[in-house]
Amino acid sequence: MAAENLMMRNPETSDHKMIARDVSVYYGEAQALKNVDLDIGRNEVTSLIGPSGCGKSTFLRCLNRMNDVIDGCRVVGDITLDGHDIYDTKLDVVQLRARVGMVFQKPNPFPKSIYDNIAYGPRIHGLGEAKSDTDEIVERSLTRAGLWNEVKDRLDKPGTGLSGGQQQRLCIARAIAVNPEVILMDEPCSALDPIATAKIEELIDELRQNFTIVIVTHSMQQAARVSQKTAFFHLGDLVECGDTQQLFTNPNDERTQGYITGRFG
Repeated sequence: MAAENLMMRNPETSDHKMIARDVSVYYGEAQALKNVDLDIGRNEVTSLIGPSGCGKSTFLRCLNRMNDVIDGCRVVGDITLDGHDIYDTKLDVVQLRARVGMVFQKPNPFPKSIYDNIAYGPRIHGLGEAKSDTDEIVERSLTRAGLWNEVKDRLDKPGTGLSGGQQQRLCIARAIAVNPEVILMDEPCSALDPIATAKIEELIDELRQNFTIVIVTHSMQQAARVSQKTAFFHLGDLVECGDTQQLFTNPNDERTQGYITGRFG
């Protein structure tokens, strides 16, 4: 099967957008993740929680093969997107990352104008051939990210000149400009103040109507506010995963109970 066909967008045939089975990750000889099984629901927010170094960010990076760029990192097991193996050797990783976007811990706008930050991805993927098309993508993406009204009169100004919270929303707008299906967020609010954090959380709740979202967070309160499903990682193991409210109020594993009550972490 040709690489481009491997990433065809399938009709919604399952409640699960992505499925991980028996996923382990090694950095050299050290095992960072151990036989993780996790179903990621379509148009849901799934939070990954756990102490530092437990493997949650490592697992997040497996979902769009960001671990490929880390020397000595090896991923085994199966991860599918709409039933397609994302680790198929014939797969076009650039196309995968267009479908599974990433928002990082610290805002990282390009050293370009606000407009060009958003237009960059669509241009390289051939989505905005005419300027009017690109203009529409830029406006739509910034609107979806709740930023259009704040920046519409200064689109030619540097993205790096925005506040921290605005920069993070710009990065979210940049991610959704290429029309992804899944958005990965690695502690997107850890560098932000409470007001900016609240805006990002409101945005996450709005975006899940159109996107599947997986978020790594150290804040259990944030996980409780924004997610429908929560997965608790500890020492490389996926200890427990389930409905967010159930996991926080009546966890099945004593390690989960210990973490959410602050006995360790």
